[in-house]
Amino acid sequence: MPQEDILQIKRDKLKQLQDEGRDPFRNVRYDVSHHSLEIKEGFEILEGKEVTVAGRMMFKRVMGKASFFNIMDLMGKIQVYASRDNLGEEAYADFKKLYDVGDIFGVRGNVFKTKAGEISVEAHEIVLLSKALLPLPEKFHGLTDTDMRYRQRYLDLIMDENVKDTFVKRSKIISCIRHFLDDQGFMEVETPMLVENAGGAAARPFITHYNAIDEDRKLRISLELYLKRLIIGGLERVYEIGRVFRNEGLDTKHNPEFTLMELYQAYTDYNGMMDLTENMFRHVAETVCGTTTVFYGDEESGEGVAIDLGKPFRRLTMVDAIKEETGIDFDAVASDEEAKKLADEKHIEYEPHHKKGDIVNLFFDEFCEDKMIQPTFIMDHPVEISPLTKKKPDDPSKVERFELYINGWEMCNAYSELNDPIDQRERFAAQDALAAAGDEEAQHTDEDFLHAMELGMPPTGGIGYGIDRLCMLLTNSQAIRDVLLFPTLKSLS
Repeated sequence: MPQEDILQIKRDKLKQLQDEGRDPFRNVRYDVSHHSLEIKEGFEILEGKEVTVAGRMMFKRVMGKASFFNIMDLMGKIQVYASRDNLGEEAYADFKKLYDVGDIFGVRGNVFKTKAGEISVEAHEIVLLSKALLPLPEKFHGLTDTDMRYRQRYLDLIMDENVKDTFVKRSKIISCIRHFLDDQGFMEVETPMLVENAGGAAARPFITHYNAIDEDRKLRISLELYLKRLIIGGLERVYEIGRVFRNEGLDTKHNPEFTLMELYQAYTDYNGMMDLTENMFRHVAETVCGTTTVFYGDEESGEGVAIDLGKPFRRLTMVDAIKEETGIDFDAVASDEEAKKLADEKHIEYEPHHKKGDIVNLFFDEFCEDKMIQPTFIMDHPVEISPLTKKKPDDPSKVERFELYINGWEMCNAYSELNDPIDQRERFAAQDALAAAGDEEAQHTDEDFLHAMELGMPPTGGIGYGIDRLCMLLTNSQAIRDVLLFPTLKSLS
């Protein structure tokens, strides 16, 4: 049947209901006693008892005086048995002729099990709560266009229960993180999204104009500098989970707006942050997934990898990681020129202003990052790429910093935070010079933050977690768009 005919039939059915004074859109409330999964899991207690359920009709099979249909709610689907004897002749006729797959219903009835053994609800009342005026995609193929899945996430959620499960699990992951940190004595806070100085990370910001004060503002690229102000103010353990915005490309692991969680703890260092991170990842996996070993890959073919979050995470310096993969020991490299010569030999591209530390980072990205499958803390980064981090006392060319890698992905970034305002000013000046030379991702001097630091900042450990990548790992999702309800997409126009 042509699409336009299907649409007209649906509108004709709605008009008939409205003409008869039964407009479904006037129903404003339906009291639900149970969800589908609760009925199935509690069948021994609920058998023979009356329940009310509500949801979208996903399947309908009419068989004369009796019919079956499925209701889909938040927790899944449950079968409903509808008969003329239970509903009455008029109500059953409405069900057969005026109610369609895609419509939303409330059902009151008794719980029972069919001869085939399927837990179901025997309907005594069916209430049409909303009429769908567009048809759902054909059930056997679902919504197959990937771009359309992201653009019409609401339809994706209707047609694919796995998609819904992913976002239910995402919510549980974030809730679990909050409970874990609350139990550790951390306080959740909120900081500005529109800022004068988008610092705390190496990224190009989005710029907007604030009409009321006639000034340009940037969307934050990090949560760091405001959270550190709170540490200086005496809030010893703080965290924030919020959106940040980076004016960069789109790929399977990057979206220009994403969810970042940052926390800061006074009187600890990056070793304390490693312990907290390892414990938190293990706790979240066990709580949300029921296991500390999670599989990432194609579960049907078995092609993938089992990530073991239960074992102690490996701890390895960046220089040692490069040495393992290439045989090159950058601790024995004395100058920037020597480092660039090694980069030339390995065909590593670099910028003219890059120093030895930048080359070390490029080597790690090229030769090591994708090898870090099992949880590994990569520690002691070059000072050149870490402008907000405390130097190692025994080697000022490196800083007390780590990144956690799992499945070849950077999962978080942590420091022993720099709390020397004089050193911080010098590093900001170096970043200003890079910005003046054309580096759009360089940070800029933040005078208010320096003023706060000059009041005295305690020794502090800090860390930032990419929530979306953690969700990808724990839901076995292959792209960041699969764990974002509404990912960034180019306009169709």
